[in-house]
Amino acid sequence: MILIAGGTGRLGTQVVRLLTERGLNVRVLARNAEQAERIRQPLVEVVSGDVRDLDDVKRATNGVQTVISTITGFAGTNGNNLQTVDGQGNSNLIAAAKSNGVEHFILVSVQGAAADHPMELFRMKYRAEQELKVSGVAWTIIRPTAYMETWAMLIGEPLLKTGSTRIFGRGDNPVNFVSAHDVARLVDMAATDTGLRGVTVEIGGPQNLTMNEVARVFEKASGKTGKMNHVPLPMMRVMSVLMRPVNPTLARQIQAAVIMDTKNMSFDPSEMQRRYPSLSLTTLSEMVKREYA
Repeated sequence: MILIAGGTGRLGTQVVRLLTERGLNVRVLARNAEQAERIRQPLVEVVSGDVRDLDDVKRATNGVQTVISTITGFAGTNGNNLQTVDGQGNSNLIAAAKSNGVEHFILVSVQGAAADHPMELFRMKYRAEQELKVSGVAWTIIRPTAYMETWAMLIGEPLLKTGSTRIFGRGDNPVNFVSAHDVARLVDMAATDTGLRGVTVEIGGPQNLTMNEVARVFEKASGKTGKMNHVPLPMMRVMSVLMRPVNPTLARQIQAAVIMDTKNMSFDPSEMQRRYPSLSLTTLSEMVKREYA
């Protein structure tokens, strides 16, 4: 039995699909059981619970051989945030895995996770990584770059629907984008290949693209020229501070946009491709054709 925390999200649903296609039994820990009903099938068991509640997590990990954590509180809805989900939630999963004798724990982190990173998401993921490594449970850590599906939704969809989109900052800083489908395939490999235990794997897409280039990919796909409205960096920096008391989630998102527009967010996937040649990488154009054709 494999437990997936975060199994109803964009990445988690893909992992569930791949594992069940192998004939493996999957248990999904879901805070919203109704939302999880869409993925229920003979090989999928849905259990109600919250990663922030250690008792819930202990019940969910009972009788499980592998735990996969794809959780994140970046959206910050309904009391979920980076500290309670990425921090305490992963801590609860690791503690429960250890106490219930789980054989293997797969943590989906983030490329560039570090204790001193300016983004809280990266700091919380790093903390979870370190806790997992000393837990005594066999582990695999997967560090993806930015999910292209997320940024396609934020930049590309408005362009297709309304003919215009908003880009935070200059939009000319190269960023590496990876498809959640490719990350899911790596998670699937880690769940079934013992050779991936005790290793940290960074995965990125085949291209480093600016936000302006992301918009142009959608223009090409639609055959239409759209309007790109840029939010100036100075305004973004002010907003990220002013919004903290009233809307910390929005403030966090704006801060992330500032970093993505000013820091090195590129990635070279050649080493990963050398180590795992069977793992093909999806381009943004291919993803757009698949998701928006």
